[in-house]
Amino acid sequence: MADETGILGAWHGLDLAAAASQARLVAFDLDNTLARSKKPMRADMAARLERLSLSLDVAIITGGSYSLVRSQVLDVLAPRTRRSAIHAMPTSGACYYRWEGGQWRCVYTMELPAGDRERAKAALERNARRQGIWGEQAWGERIEDRGSQVTFSALGQRAPVEAKERWDPNNEKKDRLALAVAAELPDLVVRSAGSTSVDVSARGVDKAHAVRHLCAELGCGVGQVVFVGDRMDPEGNDYPAAVMGTLPIRVDGPDETLEVCDRLIAGLA
Repeated sequence: MADETGILGAWHGLDLAAAASQARLVAFDLDNTLARSKKPMRADMAARLERLSLSLDVAIITGGSYSLVRSQVLDVLAPRTRRSAIHAMPTSGACYYRWEGGQWRCVYTMELPAGDRERAKAALERNARRQGIWGEQAWGERIEDRGSQVTFSALGQRAPVEAKERWDPNNEKKDRLALAVAAELPDLVVRSAGSTSVDVSARGVDKAHAVRHLCAELGCGVGQVVFVGDRMDPEGNDYPAAVMGTLPIRVDGPDETLEVCDRLIAGLA
């Protein structure tokens, strides 16, 4: 249900124990949901995922790259985590990894054509310069070609997390850039994503696509999916998964995600 701003899924007041009793899959965004930007999730979060994995399938669906999913989540899973229940879907579901034969195996990847990636890079830089975003201090490259997605990071790929979180707390800069780029690339999907980022991907490849694929894989309905994320406003990259019939739960950072996990775990007891 949307509030007066059009943002979906605030978790306060939801009966999460009842949701857990019906759920087959709990899906999480990564940046500012499971962990702070590009930082490994904390041990207490790893413990919650471990507990959830013993009862349910757990997905990480993020605009970030596979290397980030590895460093932030997969490499710091708790010892008893049921890895066969973990589904890693980086670049907004354009790639899918599962644990098989003692390792993380790529099930599929959907490359964005090279010409589209070049158009996306040019549009991101051109509009960032027009809006005065490009001139700000940066740590590392601003535009990353992830193959299945092109991602703009306003402060660079290696920016300190504190600088990222200060840069655009109300998402106004990212949303303005995403709208301008989307107007130039109507055949592609452009979404405001992490703390400082805007993602460009193929049309039809988003977090809703990722959820549909997992539901088909697991033989469950969309209504049996709990989706937890921080960007459920219409411009955010969690929005497609939030409005497709999942139970959307909007959080404001990892601390709230821990509370949500605890309530879900209580419903599984």
